[in-house]
Amino acid sequence: MIITNYFKKFFQIAQSSGNLLIICVILSLMIANSSLGDGFQDVLNYKLGSYSISLWINDGLMTIFFLLVGLEIKREILEGELSSFKNATLPIFAALGGMLIPALIFYFFNQGTKYENGWGIPMATDIAFSLAIISMLGKRVPVSVKIFLTALAIVDDLGAIVVIAIFYTEKLETTYLLLSGLVMLVLMLLNFLKVKKHIFYLIPGVFLWYFMHHSGIHATIAGVLLAFTIPTNESNTEISPLEKLEELLHTPVNYFIMPLFALANTNIKFHSGMVDGLFTNFGYGIILGLVLGKVIGINLFSFIAIKLKLSDLPNNSQWSQMLGAGLLAGIGFTMSIFIALLSYKGNVEIQDEAKFAILVASAISGFLGYFLLKLISKKTHSLEHD
Repeated sequence: MIITNYFKKFFQIAQSSGNLLIICVILSLMIANSSLGDGFQDVLNYKLGSYSISLWINDGLMTIFFLLVGLEIKREILEGELSSFKNATLPIFAALGGMLIPALIFYFFNQGTKYENGWGIPMATDIAFSLAIISMLGKRVPVSVKIFLTALAIVDDLGAIVVIAIFYTEKLETTYLLLSGLVMLVLMLLNFLKVKKHIFYLIPGVFLWYFMHHSGIHATIAGVLLAFTIPTNESNTEISPLEKLEELLHTPVNYFIMPLFALANTNIKFHSGMVDGLFTNFGYGIILGLVLGKVIGINLFSFIAIKLKLSDLPNNSQWSQMLGAGLLAGIGFTMSIFIALLSYKGNVEIQDEAKFAILVASAISGFLGYFLLKLISKKTHSLEHD
């Protein structure tokens, strides 16, 4: 298993940005439940041009996040952990199980209710948070397991993108959809002509975002589509336009956009009935989907892939460590909140219920995953010295 410099850098950034996200969540919750809460919400509702600050964050800045996700997916497919069939099989199978089982658990509890549209919520994995937790264990977790979790989370993001594009699309506006298609043709032509300057892609990308936003397809999908047109190269010495843009975006996305998203979307006002909401079918669907569904789905589908001899366990790893990685994948946090906002548009009360359940489920998954991997490392260490 090759450990690339890009993986090392990606892992380091995800580790530190995950810690920053935790601070932002705590800060947002403190503000929401203080005398500053209403004023903070008024700021988020304040209109800049045609859109509120909240919408600029969720539909505008998050498009840049999805641009980075798209670049990471493309690089992984072309030259990273997903570039060979043998390496790609395990995280792909695991991610499929980690999306399917949680969605089925949520749907089982909420079918036929006003909540059923949220089946996509427990499918998501927050890369930054999950890698921040596993990094706290240092060398006690094999690097191969960290790479597996990273590749799994990237495939999971791709699945979330597909779900958002297909199932959370509103009424389509044909004119804007056609205009989006024309911009995509221009971008693909630029790629075909091997144009390398970022500016020639980013300017049409702005138009693509505008047309997508008005077409009914969620505007953030524009970021992913733009990413897939950014050119790469086969050289190991020359840095490609894709790699340059990815490097440029890591810092603003991880240290500004994602913390700002967390700050703007976890300002939940606690009230007396909120804890009771965790013990409803809605709460069970989200919590059991993330905490149990993820670990069961990931390990079940991984077991199937290995039994079919399509893949092997990550180097120097054991099934107990795969269980720990599966639990950490249950940290849905930012991606789950993003899907919750799409699932219950305009219904702030349900959105807040979903956010609270996501925070609780993510905390449980994080704690269980961390302590299981720590316990395994202690047992392995003691066996080696017996």
